[in-house]
Amino acid sequence: MFFRNLTLFRFNPALRPQFDAIEATLAEFALKPVGPLEPGSRGFVPPFGRDEPALSHRVGDALWITLGSEDRLLPGSVVQDEVGKRIAAIEAKGARKLGGKARRALKEDVVHELLPRAFVRPGRVNAMLDLQQGFIAIDSSSRKAAENVVSALRQALGSFPALPLNAEVSPRQRLTGWIAGEPLPDGFALGDECELQDPVEGGAVVKCQRQDLLGDEIAKHLESGKQVARLALDFDAHVGFVLGEDLVVRKLKFLDGAVDALENTERDSLAAELDARFALMSAEVSKLFRALEKCLQLSRPEAA
Repeated sequence: MFFRNLTLFRFNPALRPQFDAIEATLAEFALKPVGPLEPGSRGFVPPFGRDEPALSHRVGDALWITLGSEDRLLPGSVVQDEVGKRIAAIEAKGARKLGGKARRALKEDVVHELLPRAFVRPGRVNAMLDLQQGFIAIDSSSRKAAENVVSALRQALGSFPALPLNAEVSPRQRLTGWIAGEPLPDGFALGDECELQDPVEGGAVVKCQRQDLLGDEIAKHLESGKQVARLALDFDAHVGFVLGEDLVVRKLKFLDGAVDALENTERDSLAAELDARFALMSAEVSKLFRALEKCLQLSRPEAA
């Protein structure tokens, strides 16, 4: 159960008391089966799986929640094909052309008929909240998916003023500097992947993998004016990741230094295993956040 991506939002740690009764709060907004005429449904589900009752899991100041979804799969091409057939049949019988209003009404009728027969696709997005530092990390690189989790939590709590990360320095300049020879912050080391972009609109994009980022080839790209938009890094020999100028952490992986303790301990249940993994992951993500906050000068939320 390790997150693969981190889209991060900040909130004021003074909001911490809101989460004291989070289990009862989430229960009122649990996922309900999608109705026959609904395109989709959203709600909270048990992080440990559908057979477990708890809708949250907490280890110290780290809280794990999961937003579940059920979406009916009704491709637009299927709808358009059926609408086209019906329009052709109507016009053939009546020898008249349907206007825009009639076409829209017909399309609504088709969707109403087909939706109950559409397949349902389940989904889930995990999120970790650090209640002490005041951030939420969502396991998705999609801003829209991450914002859906924050919105659902905001709806459940009544108020949850969480904002996307904001750096007081230019992330692109900082990332570029690190492969141009500037010293990396304590604990960080370069990986072997980066994405370079020409700063002009529509400029060239170069993606490098399994590459020496301090080598001559990369240096020539920098000399031509390209800048780093994404950069692979290791932190504390425990986690590897790709940091983007959008401050999204992608391709998160836990290295041997972090997982050795898990491999050497036997646990008698899946719940115990997930608890141990979440404890490890949340501790490492919290340490990484503190390091990123310092080197990127992340803005703090206003005091309550």
